[in-house]
Amino acid sequence: MKPVITLIAPGNMGASLGARLTANGVEVRTSLEGRSEATIKRAQLAGMIGVDDDALYDVDIVLSVLPPSQAMALVTQMAARLGSMEKPPLFVDCNAVSPENVRQMATVMSEAGAPFVDGGIIGGPARVGYDGPKLYVCGERAAEIAALNDYGLFALVLDGPIGAASALKMSYAGITKGLNAIGTSMVLAAERAGAGEALYKELADSQAQLLERFSRNIPNMFSKARRWGPEMREISEFVSERAGEEQVYQGFAALYDRIGDDFEGENKEIEVLRAFFRRRNKTD
Repeated sequence: MKPVITLIAPGNMGASLGARLTANGVEVRTSLEGRSEATIKRAQLAGMIGVDDDALYDVDIVLSVLPPSQAMALVTQMAARLGSMEKPPLFVDCNAVSPENVRQMATVMSEAGAPFVDGGIIGGPARVGYDGPKLYVCGERAAEIAALNDYGLFALVLDGPIGAASALKMSYAGITKGLNAIGTSMVLAAERAGAGEALYKELADSQAQLLERFSRNIPNMFSKARRWGPEMREISEFVSERAGEEQVYQGFAALYDRIGDDFEGENKEIEVLRAFFRRRNKTD
């Protein structure tokens, strides 16, 4: 029997996962109360059903796909309601939050009597022709989420305690998005000092693969920077036991905040970055 799933919320990633599930015949519910017209349209295009609170909770699985800053608030909100149910749904936190915050969420759910699984998403939004993203899960009932592979998801069970999936997500994002932050910072610094063209030529000569990566990933980051700042702060908390590492990721967070502001504002630094990578077309 196919599960009934609630997915909160239908942002770009959440809606893409919802679309993957509905395409495989799964009923996916969500809350659309107070959401923007764009969000409502995105959910509808994904085949998701907007329902009231009672129907939202009366499901088999709840997938939480939110900005990191909203993840704990949802757990707190849902714990009281799920704990009062005779058979509460399995709650899966799929957000980019630190292992410590995930363990706190698990405690809140456990004290309410609701089951909890730790999840971490690696990869871009689901789309036609792309098997991902991967959803890594861990916890006592993680195998139940792996069963969603029959309905279009790509879930992998980690052999580890609550927090392991989030630790993997933090580690992977810390590397990939950290590299983008380093590239962004150094390109802007070089351009400010009049060395942008020389930096481009040297990267093309000695670090061609890195330049190719930056040419693709840094421009793609602009619209996501607003979300990446809070994620870097979660990573900062993840590495906070080691001197220096916490400050590195706090700095990346501030950089992404700045790029996010620029993207929504005058695009001054973003245009500098775009111009740097346009050199590729001139030299090909």
